[in-house]
Amino acid sequence: MDNDNNIDFKDLWKKQTVSQPDMQDLLSRVSKFKKASLRSLWMTNILLFATSAFIIFIWIYYQPQLISTKIGIVLTILAMVIYLFVSNKLFSNYKDIDATQTNQEYLQKLILIQKKQQFLQTTMMSLYFLLLTTGICLYMYEYTSRMTVLGASLTYGITLLWILFNWFYIRPKQIKKQQDKINALIEKFEEVNNQLES
Repeated sequence: MDNDNNIDFKDLWKKQTVSQPDMQDLLSRVSKFKKASLRSLWMTNILLFATSAFIIFIWIYYQPQLISTKIGIVLTILAMVIYLFVSNKLFSNYKDIDATQTNQEYLQKLILIQKKQQFLQTTMMSLYFLLLTTGICLYMYEYTSRMTVLGASLTYGITLLWILFNWFYIRPKQIKKQQDKINALIEKFEEVNNQLES
């Protein structure tokens, strides 16, 4: 009986020493996820603000004549502003993740971020691409109307192909990459919580 107790104690001790580094690894992964996500948000902000500033510069410098061009510019900038407005709401969620939280709090934060990311990746990204595509097509009309039919067709064709490539190839890859990262973290925290409860 005494031997059985020693074996049980050793097994428990082994399990405890194994789970401790796992928790440190998990917290390290969360920290990397937080830094990468914040960096990605900052890059998105910088790129979209720079693009909007460039589009406004083109508007002022080239003075488009047709109302369709002006509407196109407004729609393009509106797409970026709306996307930034919604995506920047994630800043506070990422910043709220800190090392003093319990496993359950980490899990709740990650699930909240996951839901907000899904909304951003589906509804907001669809609205963004719709406004952006409409804006670009309207903007291009003034300049393509001066081209030959072949030139205008090529210009619109290449532009729409690039948008479709982004929509059907690049966007799904980015979404999958983001979802895989957060899903892996959520699964690990659920495992840890299940271990603690059992």
